[in-house]
Amino acid sequence: MNKPFRFKEFTIQQDKTAMKVGTDGVLLGAWTSVEHNPFAVLDIGAGTGLIALQLAQRCHAEVIDAIEIDYNAYEQAVDNFENSPWSDRLFCYHASLDEFVAEIEDTYDLIVSNPPFYTENYKTENTQRDTARFTDALPFDELLKGVSKLLEPTGIFSTIIPCKEQEHFINLAEANGLFPHKICNVRGNPKADFKRSLLSFSFQKTEIVTEELIIETERHQYTDAYISLTKDFYLKL
Repeated sequence: MNKPFRFKEFTIQQDKTAMKVGTDGVLLGAWTSVEHNPFAVLDIGAGTGLIALQLAQRCHAEVIDAIEIDYNAYEQAVDNFENSPWSDRLFCYHASLDEFVAEIEDTYDLIVSNPPFYTENYKTENTQRDTARFTDALPFDELLKGVSKLLEPTGIFSTIIPCKEQEHFINLAEANGLFPHKICNVRGNPKADFKRSLLSFSFQKTEIVTEELIIETERHQYTDAYISLTKDFYLKL
């Protein structure tokens, strides 16, 4: 499980981090819109640095910053950034979101976050993994408050959350002046329930574009839509 994860244009070392490369992160990094040609990008809760690296591959942003509270994950992200083709554009801060907001005066054209979202009241013996997985490490309201302070007036914020949390998250976002303009509900196969929601927000209230994504028709038989979205990254697609 600690083997490096090789993508088409970069490799993710993941031996130091609790949360390994997963579908959620790849989906967010691939789905997030870069059509507005962001100059400065921020990834909140970088983990291995996967999403920041995907965005470095996809756009010409000159500044791609990331923040990560867990020291081992921070070190891993730094290593993955330095060993990538875009090391000159990538930088990781070892900080909490609160600390970052308090210290940084910059704003960003694009902010992304694959936040922790296990809200159930159980923990494991692995504190590092719990920090990566549970919302008390970065509650949704704290995330959205931080985003509202760090996002450019014309910027975009994209995230991925459990589908069941969508209404709650959108309400919290609107309380911080952020409005959804694109929603993609994701299910594993045609018979499965929707499991994840990809959400994109801005400060402008616009008509919401809603779409659906099915990952597989059957085990390892990926849909054309999923292949189209992720083929620039996965080696075998």
